[in-house]
Amino acid sequence: MMLKVKLSIKLVIGTGLLTMAVLTSHSRVSSAESGTPEQQAACTPDVLTLCLFDIPNEERIVACLNRKIAQLSPACRAVIEGPSPDKKERAKS
Repeated sequence: MMLKVKLSIKLVIGTGLLTMAVLTSHSRVSSAESGTPEQQAACTPDVLTLCLFDIPNEERIVACLNRKIAQLSPACRAVIEGPSPDKKERAKS
């Protein structure tokens, strides 16, 4: 029972920090630094399943997501990797 309580507390505290960690850090592409609600929603499930024990350490969460990039959901991977070169070109036009 105590373990469940500790994990619940860790999740509550970590979820708020998760947003900053994932979306304000310098991941593979700096475009991930603007933390929109959509970007937050895209990565929260991945952090909770793949990087749970790194919460609330922001640097460790980002490192974990980058290390496990192949396992990320498509939505979170898009946030971490940033827009594709094709999308960058269209944005410049």
